[in-house]
Amino acid sequence: MEKALRIVVGLAGLMFLILGLRWVIDPAAMATKWEMPLLEGVALNSQIGDLGAFFFVGGLVILLGVVTRQRQWFLSAALLIGTAGVFRILALLVHDATLPVDKLAGEVILCCLLLIASKLLTNKS
Repeated sequence: MEKALRIVVGLAGLMFLILGLRWVIDPAAMATKWEMPLLEGVALNSQIGDLGAFFFVGGLVILLGVVTRQRQWFLSAALLIGTAGVFRILALLVHDATLPVDKLAGEVILCCLLLIASKLLTNKS
């Protein structure tokens, strides 16, 4: 069970890391993938910088948890990803933004896996 969880969480971390790098390497493809227009000027810089950083650091923190088996890394990643889910719901409620249920479901599932990992995959010292 622990080994399977470690693999699944590690793959999620790797996926996030790659998504972050792809925002820098091919922002047009990433914008299309996330169903948003590719912006211009300072807005493009913010789109690449903010979204790239979110995914890259999220993935890095998840992988740090998998490698070091230290609880704070899993909790930090769960906080980051869980907050994205909460903000999606707030965007719906406050701004009538369309709720991408598939993305929200992924964030909820990954957040739960990270919380479970924070209990099961950490050093027991």
